[in-house]
Amino acid sequence: MRSPFLQAFNDLPRELPIFPLSGAVVLPGVQLPLNIFEPRYLHMVAAALAQDHLIGMVQPRAESEGEAPSVHRIGCAGRITSYSETADGRIVLVLTGLCRFEIAEELPERDGYRRVRPDWSRFAGDYELDASSIADRERFMGSLRAFCDQRSVEVPWDDIGKMDDYDLVNLLCTHLPLGADDKQALLETNGIDARADLMRGLMEMSAFGGAVGGSEQRH
Repeated sequence: MRSPFLQAFNDLPRELPIFPLSGAVVLPGVQLPLNIFEPRYLHMVAAALAQDHLIGMVQPRAESEGEAPSVHRIGCAGRITSYSETADGRIVLVLTGLCRFEIAEELPERDGYRRVRPDWSRFAGDYELDASSIADRERFMGSLRAFCDQRSVEVPWDDIGKMDDYDLVNLLCTHLPLGADDKQALLETNGIDARADLMRGLMEMSAFGGAVGGSEQRH
């Protein structure tokens, strides 16, 4: 399901602020809630709201540390679709996934937050209707139930049972408690059929062959 507010693909920006956050990915059409409190990221949100409302979500590489860790080159831009300011100075917002990108170049920081020049060309398909589907939805849902039972994840089964394959798979990629590397692999996979197949394998490995590590989001 494509959101009605998307601008044309050719109008996507040539510069993009990025938010490196391990374990947090967003995919087109999916909503990701974020709680912003670090000064540099408050500046980032203020700048985004003053322009096109877009922020690029990227994951730091596992081996990187420090204030400016090395990040994966593939991320996904999201649009701030709602936000509120709290009495203690935080911003609580919802980022809705728009289009994936590859980092072509990192630009100088601005007010402490990082910026990149995104290359959108590999992911023009995010603007097209993905006609692929889950190859065996019944088996996929069975793997999902086993995974959620094993991880004690509460799921609104009636609601997700009514979702189409595209929305279902992208929603689960964003919100299931999978490890950061697994989420990155899913983010970089094109085609709902291929992404669903990878996700099913990850869920079955966790439910039947050992735990998949999750990540706590801190920002």
